[in-house]
Order: sequence, then structure tokens, then C-alpha cells
Amino acid sequence: MKVYDDKHIKNVVFVGAHGSGKTTLAETMLFEAGLINRRGTVENKNTVSDHHDIEHERGTSVLATPLHTEWRNYKINIIDTPGLDDFMGEILSSIRVADSIVTVINGRYGVEIGTEIIWNYIDRYNKPTLFVINQIDHPNANFDDSFKGIRSVVGSNAVKIQYPLVIDGAQCIVDVLKMKLYKFGPDGGKPEKLPIPDDQKELANQLHNELVEKAAENDMDLLELFVEKGTLSEEELRKGIKQGMLNHELFPVFCVSALQDMGSGRLMGFIDNVAPAAADLKPEQSVEGKIVKPLPTEPTVLFVFKTEFLPNVGQITFFKVKSGELKANDKLVNAQNGETETMNQLFIMDGKERRPVSKLNAGDIGASLKLKYTQTNDTLHTEGHQVTIKPIKYPEARVRRAVAAVEKRDEEKMMEALKKMHSEDPTVIVSYSHELKQQILACQGELQLSVIKWSLENGYGVKADFTKPRIAYRETITRPATTSYRHKKQSGGAGQFAQVHLKIEPWYQDMAEPEGFSIRGKEEVELPWGGKLIFYNCIVGGVIDLRFLPSIKKGILEVMESGPLTKSYIRDVRVMVYDGKMHPVDSNDIAFKIAGAHAFKSAFLNARPKLLEPIRNLNVKVPEDAVGQVMTDLQSRRAVILGIESADQYQILRCTVPEAELYGYSTELRSLTQGKATFHATFSAFEPVPGNIQEKIVKEKDQPVDA
Repeated sequence: MKVYDDKHIKNVVFVGAHGSGKTTLAETMLFEAGLINRRGTVENKNTVSDHHDIEHERGTSVLATPLHTEWRNYKINIIDTPGLDDFMGEILSSIRVADSIVTVINGRYGVEIGTEIIWNYIDRYNKPTLFVINQIDHPNANFDDSFKGIRSVVGSNAVKIQYPLVIDGAQCIVDVLKMKLYKFGPDGGKPEKLPIPDDQKELANQLHNELVEKAAENDMDLLELFVEKGTLSEEELRKGIKQGMLNHELFPVFCVSALQDMGSGRLMGFIDNVAPAAADLKPEQSVEGKIVKPLPTEPTVLFVFKTEFLPNVGQITFFKVKSGELKANDKLVNAQNGETETMNQLFIMDGKERRPVSKLNAGDIGASLKLKYTQTNDTLHTEGHQVTIKPIKYPEARVRRAVAAVEKRDEEKMMEALKKMHSEDPTVIVSYSHELKQQILACQGELQLSVIKWSLENGYGVKADFTKPRIAYRETITRPATTSYRHKKQSGGAGQFAQVHLKIEPWYQDMAEPEGFSIRGKEEVELPWGGKLIFYNCIVGGVIDLRFLPSIKKGILEVMESGPLTKSYIRDVRVMVYDGKMHPVDSNDIAFKIAGAHAFKSAFLNARPKLLEPIRNLNVKVPEDAVGQVMTDLQSRRAVILGIESADQYQILRCTVPEAELYGYSTELRSLTQGKATFHATFSAFEPVPGNIQEKIVKEKDQPVDA
């Protein structure tokens, strides 16, 4: 396979909402370039991109898939991404290594919420971006509304390069960069190039002049030329557009029918001639502060953006060559762990097809097999040239489930599989909660969860239960209580004896010191789970030796790790140990630990204990026509609406909701809004549980208050 230099490699990532036509466009571009001799379809499950069994079953992209095409002496690496934000990990990893982003818009629906979510990440990484309005031949397509939607997201820097037109029943595209009309036959393919019709010349000239002005704004030399000549040549235009894309201040807009192969060849021509190459991008700064230049003469640096585990193949590692050149059998050092990897085999990936190569230059995207110590987000570099590429920051999880293997013997196998899934997509997070005593799986959404479950069963032969996780409640008290406990145990030799008198009170910041006690010592214990234990020594007359006080405190802390109500953590209590008894022979640390624990538990149950629940701040972005339904649902979840803000055709609902009420919210919200809404939740605080609900929770835990 031909090796391309850094100036002739273009890395583009296709992003867009679900159903926008990304996979079909990628397939059509491969066909146009002659790399495949027939076009597959998503419906027929035979596209190059969607080749995984899970994608065939669901009829949609689930994984980001690297492809490549060759067009007019350029190599275009394409990464086709999923359209659902449940798979944001796949999308983000792809955006991270792109030179340009192709954002595909379904001309029937315009800019959807999924597009806006993705745009926020594109904007964060400052990536050159062009927009493609697809399905222009559909009777319900509306190019102008779609363009308005693009401008509502990116502003006035979105500029039309093309617009659709129908002449005598034939689909046409007016190109205001080339000032040509492309007329397509009923089967699409290569168009007829014609002059722009007279009735379109005024509009075309207007749009051309807008394009010229925008291009000139991004280069001082071009601006001077424009002022001097009043226009720019096509070559000058291309230079200005490229610079505008690199400045993230110009966003060209194209139109196509990917299904009918209309306009895809022209789009590839623009990517070749205008869209930034790897060599055009600004050098990247590493974690160490070094500048990583995308040049073949620099030391070799790779960034791993994706990992896959395939049956009968093993681990496939996908990377971008950030600098230098990479040859088969090169040895590189992993910056994260210091391990040396041998790049035994190098490939260009086209879906499931692996095409061997002997060398990859700076800017290119490739893959290797069976690397032992490397996973997604790692950097590999030449020995002696320490460089760490800044890692991808993934969004917080929105869905949590307790996960357990149906068969106990499969537990280890399940954990190994989930570990691999995390390596493939870091938004899949598995951790054991000591507090909840459950294995917790966190991910982006219900659809991603269903894919995980499918993969466990079909890829690893493991059946797993995904259940509602326990809620991390906290327990505290609402009034003072006083108690004593006498521990006595006698058997044969030395026995155990301890008697402890104590008082407990609710604690809050800056409260006055306790009255009626002779305070001999005070200790503030910052609890790992939040809140405090304030422990006072109020012993008078030496009734309890000072050496036993740490044991009493230890016994109290053990109870606080598993509260009497729900076995949840206890917080914000102060304890005054003011009296007791000991025996000169039988008193010891263990006796006072037991006595302290029992005394504290007894006092706690008499202090009107209260359950606290975690509250989440919730922001929901929802279309205006669905606000009423969404608010009704939120109120049924004990939400408190804090405010509503307008954002174009959307409303943003700000509220607080108990974490216990958010179970299944992702699915419900998708159902209420036909997938057009999104939400973000963050921890806010612990707040008291209403009495009736507390009673229900305690009963469910089979831990009655008076037990």
C-alpha cells in the first residue's frame, strides 16, 4: 500500500445525530474513490463501517470505525462515529485525533440535540469543522431551515458553499465556490457541470461575495488583495477558507444526498484541496510542556485513541502518529507505565479489513495487534524522548447499575470482560463500592448499557444481572440522648468489664461547646464519607482510665460505619463520655470498645434518628413542545424546579432531584421527547428524607428503628 507523507494525509471524523446518514456517506465516498465496487446499506447490513454483530442487530452505529479512501493523490482517513450520545466515548476519542470534523445534518430534521451536544466538544477542542446537509432530495428536506439551525449553533461564521436546486425534476447543486451548477441523473453519480442559470445568478453571486469576504477576513495578505481587487481567485479563496477553518472562524456548509450519491465527489474534492491536513494543524503541547510537531523528522510519538477486542484476533490498538515516522517492529515506550512495546504489525483499518503497511508517517492513523501494556488514552514514544499527549477527558456517567454474574462461577470472567470494555471505551466504569457492598457499573445511558449486556452474553458467554444500585444514604440524629452500657463477661481466667455513660447530640458547624460537662479533651474526626464525629472526654475523677478512651471512640466509629437504620454511614454527631466504671483486672481495650459501641447505638436510636439522601442538581435541555410532560415527570420524582431558561427552540430546566428518583430517568426522558432531550446531573448535598419515605426505606431494609 502506498505510503503518504504528512502533507497528503487528511483525517476527517463524521459526526452527527442518529439517522443523519454518516455511515451511508462514508460508504458512498469509498465507492466514489473506487475502493469498493458496490455500495452496501445499513438496512442490508453490508456496509464497510457498520460491521459488528451488535450494529447489525440494532441497525445503527455503536462503535467508531476507522476507514480510508484515496482521492487525487490524497489519503483521507475517515472515522465513522455513532450518532447517539450514549456512545460519547467513541465520538470524543475520534474527535481528539481528527484534523477536520464533518458534521452531518439530516435535511429533514435540521440540527438536533445530538448535534448540539457533539458541537460543544468540537468547540472545546477548536477543531476545523464543515457541515454537510444530507438527504436534500427527500420531499420533506428543508435546506434553509437546516442552515438556520447551523447558524444558531456556530453563529454567522457558517457560510454556504452550496445550496440545492431542482430543475425540470432533476436534482441539482449550486456551488458558489466554483460558481458551477452540478446536475445529477436519477441514479446520482458523476454530475453534469453547467453554468449557473440566469434566475440563480443574483443569489449565487451574493453568496459568493459573502464567501469571499469571510475568506479574506482570515488572512491579512488576502484581505489586502480583496480590498485592492474587490474579489479573490478560486485558489486564493481556498487558502482563505482553510485558514478560516484552522482559526475556527469559518464553517463551510455543503449539501449532498449520500444515499443517491449526489455531491459526495465534490465533498471529497473539497477535503482534498481545502480542508486542513495533519501538517497544517497547530503543534500540540504535551503534559510535560513540550511542543509535539506533526513532522516526520521529529522523534516518534503515538497517541492511542481506541482499543478493540475481537474474537480470534485479540486486542487491536488504534493510534494517530503525532510526530515522526513508524515502521514495523519499532520499539516504543509507554509514557503511562514505562513498559516497552514492539509494533510487530502495522495496519490500515477499513472496518473489519486489516491492510498491512510497512510504514506510517506523522499525521496518519493506523493500528497494531496484541500490544501488551497499552490501552486507550496512552502515549507511546521513542525511548529517551519522554512525551505524554494530554489525555481525553470523558464526561461523567449518567447511568449506574449494580452488576453481578447470574452464575457465581462467572464472576471473575465477567469482571475481566468489563475490564476489557473499559479499555475499549473509558466511559464504561466498573468499581466495587465498599459502602454499598455492590459492584457498580457506570456508563452514559440505557442504550450503552444494553450494548454492554449484549456484549457480555454474546462476546464473552456471561449472563449478568443489572439491578438498581443501593442508595448511599447517610444517618444522623435530630435530638440529644443520654445512655449507659455495662459490658461484663466472665469465663475461666481474666474476664471483660467496662461501663460507659455518654451523651450524644446533633452536630453542626460553629455550635457552642456542650454545657454541664467538665471538658478534659476534644477530638474532631473528619469522616471519610463526609461530616464529622466530635468526641469529648468529660471523665472526672478517673472513673475510666484515659488509655481506654481511644477504644470507646473506636467502638463508636465502628457503629458509624454501619448505622442502625439502614446500615448506612452515620455523620455529624458529637459524643460526650462523662462517666463509667472499670475493673482493675478485667477491664481492657476490647471491653471498652464493645461498651462504647453498644452505648452509642442505644443512644442513637433514642435520639430520633434521621435518614439523609443524596440530592442531585439536574439540568434538562428539552424541546419547547415537550416541557409540560417533562416537568410533570420531574414533579413525580420529588424534583424541586429552581428555574427555566430559554435556549433557541429549547428550554433548560434547572432543578434538584433525589438520587433515588433518577433510576431509569434516561429511558423515560428519551421516551417523553423522542430522544430530543438531554440531561446532566451532579451531586448537590445530603438532605433529610421525608418521614413516610424513611419509614418505607427502613422497613425495606428490614432494620426497624426500635430494633
